[in-house]
Amino acid sequence: MYYNEDKFDVGRKNKTHRMGIDWTVNGIEAKISIHNKDIISKYTSGLFKNSILEYYGIKSTARVKDLINVEFHVIEVSEARADFIFLMDDNTYKHFEFQSSYNKKDLTRFSRYDSLLYDRDGRMIDTFIIYSSDVKKINESLNIGTLKYEPTNIMMYKFDGNAIYADLETKLKEGQELTDIDMLNIIFLPLMKNSILKDELAVKCIELSKTIEDKSKRETCIVSTVVFTSKYLSEIEISRIWEVAKMTDVIGRLIQQEVDKEVVKKIDIAVKKTKKEAEKKKAINMAKKMLAKNKPIDEIIEFTDLTEKEIREIKIK
Repeated sequence: MYYNEDKFDVGRKNKTHRMGIDWTVNGIEAKISIHNKDIISKYTSGLFKNSILEYYGIKSTARVKDLINVEFHVIEVSEARADFIFLMDDNTYKHFEFQSSYNKKDLTRFSRYDSLLYDRDGRMIDTFIIYSSDVKKINESLNIGTLKYEPTNIMMYKFDGNAIYADLETKLKEGQELTDIDMLNIIFLPLMKNSILKDELAVKCIELSKTIEDKSKRETCIVSTVVFTSKYLSEIEISRIWEVAKMTDVIGRLIQQEVDKEVVKKIDIAVKKTKKEAEKKKAINMAKKMLAKNKPIDEIIEFTDLTEKEIREIKIK
């Protein structure tokens, strides 16, 4: 079963932020995390394994083995997660970061990720920073003396988004099968140089993805476009995209899955609360009986787990 506006009362004031999208469905708040590994793995890992290196012209004899989830607990929560880290079949890592602006401090942060990851696993790491078309000029490396950090920088302003979109549109109208590279083009189009605004382009990419006949490819393109655009657009822009995306079956299912999780969580909380209240009531009744028999407070505390204050309040009553 998936979300349908005819069946569910969806809060119109959905909240968006860098880590996720909050929805209220039938009074139940649910958040779809932009960094949800399960979502990313399900819809993009196969595509990335096969083609991400080729797409960005990265030469490697090793192939992507797995997308791994890494959180750095010694770093502030707001900066504690790398975008994408792939384990290669030669036991090395490929680390990808997607950026919509340039800040020298980001290079420091990425170098910390790599240092912590190397310290933990002892694997060699190649880092690639993909800058959106807004970024034209950067410092290509970080040099702080002994330490030199030299990631590979990929500039998306060099990608002709207008031409790529036109080519994709033609292919889909003619009923041609999309390749993995075509799908990655759809997903990354909003990052490229284009004549229209990013959020408008993201909406066009979602609408274009809806016309893909193959269900698996269609859902991969829709979800991945939402995931990536939500990372670097403003909250207002993300809201516009979600107004379009939430009407698709695949996003609807994700919303419903999160709502179902919240329902289970609320039921679990209610059961625990009821159990706790019943235990408290039983303890109070026992305390009353022991007080009636003039049992010492220390003994009542031992048998009921009530506090001395609670027992004295019962005694007063």
